Amino acid sequence: MESIYTLALAKSHRTSNDKELIRFDRDYAKIEGELSYRYGEMPLTMFITKKGKQVKINHLEQSRLTQYIGHLNVVLFAPEDLNIVKGAPQIRRRFIDMELGQISAVYLNDLSQYQRILKQKNNYLKQLQYGQKTDSTMLDVLNQQFATYALKVTLRREHFIKELESLAKPIHSGITDENETLSLRYLPSIKLDAEEKSETERLEEVLTLLDDNKDREKDRGVCLFGPHRDDLGFNVNGMDAQTYGSQGQQRTTALSIKLAEIELMNIEVGEYPILLLDDVLSELDDSRQSHLLSTIQHKVQTFVTTTSVDGIDHEIMKNAKLYRINNGEIIK
Repeated sequence: MESIYTLALAKSHRTSNDKELIRFDRDYAKIEGELSYRYGEMPLTMFITKKGKQVKINHLEQSRLTQYIGHLNVVLFAPEDLNIVKGAPQIRRRFIDMELGQISAVYLNDLSQYQRILKQKNNYLKQLQYGQKTDSTMLDVLNQQFATYALKVTLRREHFIKELESLAKPIHSGITDENETLSLRYLPSIKLDAEEKSETERLEEVLTLLDDNKDREKDRGVCLFGPHRDDLGFNVNGMDAQTYGSQGQQRTTALSIKLAEIELMNIEVGEYPILLLDDVLSELDDSRQSHLLSTIQHKVQTFVTTTSVDGIDHEIMKNAKLYRINNGEIIK
């Protein structure tokens, strides 16, 4: 499961340290897969060494990960994903970035540029705060670059969340027998005027915000505004699901978002992603589990990990291939 996810996104969902993916007695790890899609076959390869990683498409090395990500699309649903509603904002930002990055290489590149400039700006603000730098002219230069990519990321996230909401609403309504209505709220750190404006006018808005808060940022030694501080809110029947939602409502919301994510990927790239259900079925009650399996049946290639198949009572099991894993070895 982790191998498929890592092959798709060039990073693990379990650890941020690539070295942990290499066995203790080995110098490198290698993941290979062959993708079958509407245009034919496509081999993907990933090497992970203690110095870094290398990715290949059709046996050709890719110089940048942004050229690689998006060829194999996956949606992961694990127990920790149930925390998308009640967890910390960084969980929701990561969710947005993982999904948007798979369907938009442009977004992935803009996000990468934004993160690079954010790091430079934070370093410079620290130097100003501690008196290591006294000339703040460079801050104006950084703010110009920062504003450009912050705006691109913000606008693309806003559009993505609107698309996701349009798909998640009817799914959520179906799961709850039309007793509940779900809505999503994008909560950007940089709040743009609701009026229709050109991108140039929007950029001026962002630059004005940064200029007005330049002294605050210098005093704090950190960037106070930008997509790295965004959040995503969920309302059920008009109430904030994070604060007032029951555990059942929060889980239904998480399930609705994941199912909407699958449909959105199909709309954007023309094919359904691979679905990875990592020991999550046991976390869902019979009704939610049945709705999930019925939705993906005959439509989405799915890998499921579970400690026991006895609790999966669904027609989908008739066509399932079962593999047992013992001490890291796959036994069919």
